[in-house]
Amino acid sequence: MARTLIAFFSRADENYFGGSMKYIEVGNTEVAVGKIKDRIDADVFKIEMKEPYSPDYMTCIDEAKKHLRENARPELISIPDSIDEYDTIILGYPNYWGTMPMAVFTFLDALNFDGKTILPLCTNEGSGMGHSESDIKKACSQAVVKKGLAISGSKVESSDSQIDSWLKTNGLI
Repeated sequence: MARTLIAFFSRADENYFGGSMKYIEVGNTEVAVGKIKDRIDADVFKIEMKEPYSPDYMTCIDEAKKHLRENARPELISIPDSIDEYDTIILGYPNYWGTMPMAVFTFLDALNFDGKTILPLCTNEGSGMGHSESDIKKACSQAVVKKGLAISGSKVESSDSQIDSWLKTNGLI
């Protein structure tokens, strides 16, 4: 039986929601991952930086922009030893400056995705997937990267039908 891993990066604290700032205790991507986990049998791995971004939104986006400019690979709290047992990886992340947070690149660089199917899941507030799908294809050139799901962070609580449709399209339910 095919095994699925949901690996994700998510940030709580102060976030941008359709024109205003709002403090949240659980990040939007993590909320979406929870909905997916309720629907499919999968293991979950949270991608966490040793030095997290600031809880202040404006400071966070400056830190993320600096990481992007430097093509940084922030150190993670942990990385799985292997993903050999998985066939499918749902890769969740917020859109930071048109792509994934650089911590997700750290995760991708650390593991062998050859022969895996990657399903990108991107929360955003209007910027969609950005160029994250093509960035995943570059980083994991021997993987099959399928069309991702972009969910508006401010609407993640009501994204059930989007998630169901995407999981059905990809044969997970």
